[in-house]
Amino acid sequence: MATPTAPLFPWNDSYSVKIGVIDMQHKNLVGFINDLHRAMMEGRGKEELGNILSNLIKYTQAHFKTEEYFLESHRYPDYATHKTEHDRLTKTVVDFHTKFQRSEVGLTIELMGFLKDWLGKHIMGSDKKYGPFLNSKGVH
Repeated sequence: MATPTAPLFPWNDSYSVKIGVIDMQHKNLVGFINDLHRAMMEGRGKEELGNILSNLIKYTQAHFKTEEYFLESHRYPDYATHKTEHDRLTKTVVDFHTKFQRSEVGLTIELMGFLKDWLGKHIMGSDKKYGPFLNSKGVH
């Protein structure tokens, strides 16, 4: 029996922004990154890896729309900067996915590290900043 792959990105409550739907979506994003890492470490086929990566991208885009809705509708002062961060990551990952589908690049530990670091830093940095602001507007 194979030893299960440890999660690349274990969730802990320090990542909570104290907004239920966003915390749930962040946990799901962490789960996608862990699923992608596990599939890569288990040597699963390109098609399966491509499907997980595609689902991660779609879910990330939906999550960004949720965040942006809350931030824009409550006139978060740093909305434009936050949206720019989202747009930049989306472009980077979509470009990578296109190259992956064309067999121009493969999934690597470096890519997984990038995704983990980006999401972790984004949650702990940018997202943690809007938590108290939205909480003060009654968003929980």
